Amino acid sequence: MPKVLIVEDDPALLKVLSSKVKSLNFSVIEAKDGEQALNKFKKELPDLVLLDIVMPLKSGFEVLEEIKIKQKSKVPVLILSNLSESQDIETGKNLGASDYIIKSNLTLKEIMIKINKALDK
Repeated sequence: MPKVLIVEDDPALLKVLSSKVKSLNFSVIEAKDGEQALNKFKKELPDLVLLDIVMPLKSGFEVLEEIKIKQKSKVPVLILSNLSESQDIETGKNLGASDYIIKSNLTLKEIMIKINKALDK
């Protein structure tokens, strides 16, 4: 069963995302901030990361840089953020994000499509 690390500091959204991802037969690991995300990434070795940007301790961009550039991980990272400026999207892509999903446009169906696409399912 593929493991998805969901990094989200909003408890309500984290609960909804976790529930939906679990319902699609994925194992879910949750992190509420950037530090926790990096610790769980190293320990759990997820198959995919859903990553918020604006979080306590470390931003999603810092987490992404650590995973993709410093650790040279091939694990797909999907950014899930309220930051919708083109420079934020470009930063995410330049740091190695597989996709950038803006929360205000978010549908759970879209997230599932993008997860499956990132995992080649």
